[in-house]
Amino acid sequence: MTGGQTISANEITMQGIGVTTGVAIGPVFVLLAEDERPAERDISEPEVYREIARFEEALIATRKQLHEIQRQVSQKIGEESASIFDAHLLVVDDRALVEEVIRGLGSQRKNAETVLRVVADRYAQALASVEDDYLRERAADVRDVTRRILRNLSGHKTGETISTLSQPSILIARDLAPSDTAMLSREKIVGFATDLGSPTSHTAIMARALGIPAVVGLHDVSARVRKGDTVMLDGSRGTLLINPTKEHCEQFGRAEATRATIRTELTSLRNAPAETRDGYNVILSANIESSGDIPHVLEHGANGVGLFRTEYLYLSRNLLPTENDQAEIYAEVAAKLSPAQVIIRTLDLGGDKFVSQIKTPAELNPFMGWRAIRFCLAQPDIFKAQLRAILRASVNLNIKIMYPMISNLDEVLRANAMLDECKMELRGSGIPFNDGIEVGVMIEVPSAALTANLIAPHVSFFSIGTNDLVQYTLAVDRVNERIAYLYEPTHPAILKLIKNTIDIGHEHGIWTGICGEMAANPIMAPLLIGLGVDELSVSPPAVPAVKDVIRKVTFARAERLAAIAIASENGATVMELCRETVREIAPEVLELVG
Repeated sequence: MTGGQTISANEITMQGIGVTTGVAIGPVFVLLAEDERPAERDISEPEVYREIARFEEALIATRKQLHEIQRQVSQKIGEESASIFDAHLLVVDDRALVEEVIRGLGSQRKNAETVLRVVADRYAQALASVEDDYLRERAADVRDVTRRILRNLSGHKTGETISTLSQPSILIARDLAPSDTAMLSREKIVGFATDLGSPTSHTAIMARALGIPAVVGLHDVSARVRKGDTVMLDGSRGTLLINPTKEHCEQFGRAEATRATIRTELTSLRNAPAETRDGYNVILSANIESSGDIPHVLEHGANGVGLFRTEYLYLSRNLLPTENDQAEIYAEVAAKLSPAQVIIRTLDLGGDKFVSQIKTPAELNPFMGWRAIRFCLAQPDIFKAQLRAILRASVNLNIKIMYPMISNLDEVLRANAMLDECKMELRGSGIPFNDGIEVGVMIEVPSAALTANLIAPHVSFFSIGTNDLVQYTLAVDRVNERIAYLYEPTHPAILKLIKNTIDIGHEHGIWTGICGEMAANPIMAPLLIGLGVDELSVSPPAVPAVKDVIRKVTFARAERLAAIAIASENGATVMELCRETVREIAPEVLELVG
């Protein structure tokens, strides 16, 4: 239940939804909602054309602002986060909405602000009323863009209130637009809490990318706090304390000091191998979205890249990247990380990742539709341009190719055939490449896990994408909070699919890695090692804790844990066994992840 509260003396405890892990304490800064309801006025026929011109100028200004926000976000926190604003740009460029406003100006003879508000409200209400969680969240995008257009119509400059912050504070608001969230200064905003919101909202996504502790869905926190209040929020547990007691503040201080000490101690593992106490070596790689992530890979001590999500090269641009653009980026990453491996995953567009440059049909269930390898095989010009770019960069010799969302052998054979065509084209042009480049596939669909024996002879490695494997195996939408309790990575079915894939890989002399969230959770590291995994690929910040657990467990103990887990009847039991194992061998890690 969200929005609950308890009161003890002057302290008020509120319960919401935690969307970013971490604890923050500080004075409140209440972001008051602006009354942007425009004054309504009648216009004459000659004024219609002037109002249309005002409206179009406001659209141009809004589009320019959004592109600038996207550029700054890309520089600050990465291209993946910047791609969120593609949805906002789509609203600005929605011809149906724009033309309805223009028609309304002529028929209603009202000012542009009034007509826009009516049309946008109707769009937002229609989206908010649908059952699909993802589409409901898009109503917030429409409202956010509408506010920005209205500000530009009135000449009001955006961001003026947030920019007045002069000290590290906890930002409190009824709601926070994702564009405002993206521009928050991490030096000034140490956390935020809102009345509205959900874990799948773009604001929540931006908070996680920025690493700002946040709690949403508190219902009326903006009406309860006052200037001068101090608040403490726990993004892991979804709680917020208004005017916390001295005891709670001291507990917070001690916990933060402990975590800071542990993080500092784990930096000593940067150059240490990810090897168990009895000599079982695990390749511990990083997941990246761009060449800008390389410093983080090196800083946290990852061994190369196990997953280069190349779709973000497409999502962050107004035009599709050329073959030359891609070849330069792939070569840069490979050269800087050599001799460590760099596994480049081919385009995984679709699902929740779309680019406006490529016209794709609307789908009722995009996660099971025209995406990833299915999209690539149907778009040979786009796919082959990427394959040629990877091959050209492969002269570094540490580059590998990986196909996403394989569901059957035919897809592998067709993709390999296109790769062979690209090799022939490069040979004909005298362009050098690594003819023996290794090719792998992602196992993230149950059909691929169950037919791994058919796929193995045609590839060099497997990489298990546990996020989608769990989603597709258990029929659980992993962004639907109402059924989040069913999203269980330690479910017996998932463990059996992982074990089957690893065993078949080893039987055919190929290695198997895991690049989903299971790999990034240090509590699950002993279980995955015991199942026989050869590689773990995680976000760079997760590397130190995962490496710490690997180095403190023995392979013999991990094998015993895996054997018990495989025979267990439910995932909760397995998760508790994993937690107990880590509590015994590396209790400091539980201080970090809870």
